[in-house]
Amino acid sequence: MIAPEKRVRVFIVDDHPLVREWLGALLGEQPDLQVCGQAEESVTALAEMLRDPPDIAIVDLTLKGGSGLDLIKDLTARLPSVRAIVLSMHEEVFYAERALRAGARGYVMKRESTSQIVAAIRQVNAGKVYGDPSLLSALAERIVGRPSEAASSPESLSDRELEVFRRLGGGHSTRRIADDLQISLKTVQTYCVRIREKLGLSDGAELVRAAVRWTEGSHH
Repeated sequence: MIAPEKRVRVFIVDDHPLVREWLGALLGEQPDLQVCGQAEESVTALAEMLRDPPDIAIVDLTLKGGSGLDLIKDLTARLPSVRAIVLSMHEEVFYAERALRAGARGYVMKRESTSQIVAAIRQVNAGKVYGDPSLLSALAERIVGRPSEAASSPESLSDRELEVFRRLGGGHSTRRIADDLQISLKTVQTYCVRIREKLGLSDGAELVRAAVRWTEGSHH
């Protein structure tokens, strides 16, 4: 048996209790891993990790009270020793690029086998970057030959604008988005105006239709 103090300490951040329970059970079966904490939203997660830093943080991109990308940026800035792995249900390459740019060291799809999640933790803990080979290859192609997509695609949005756009596509009202991201309604409305300008959309209804189309098309 590996002594508890030698095990890789993993902190889970996911807003679905069942996912946290499933991950906790999975990692609990591994002799070299242990779950040292969990949270459903980013503020609590950051506070707990600052108090007792884990080795690895597994972060979902969609969280209560903020986005996983913001949490990863905070971790990168304030706890550089903590290596973040994104566990996501989102269309891989588009989100993986943003996650890795934010500081994540691994990107795993929720539909991947449990063995890949465990492999990702071990590989990232060893100082390497983890991603499905086809994902890393597609990512390299995007970075080497920047996508020739028009500037008026969601590619052109900032991380925060993309977060607002995605939530609009999920049927959330601007008031709910403001509450979830803990920003003012006026700020959300400003983001909506910016998104409309960048995507060449004429009004709010067109913005919501575009967001719904994009969100539905980016899930597998």
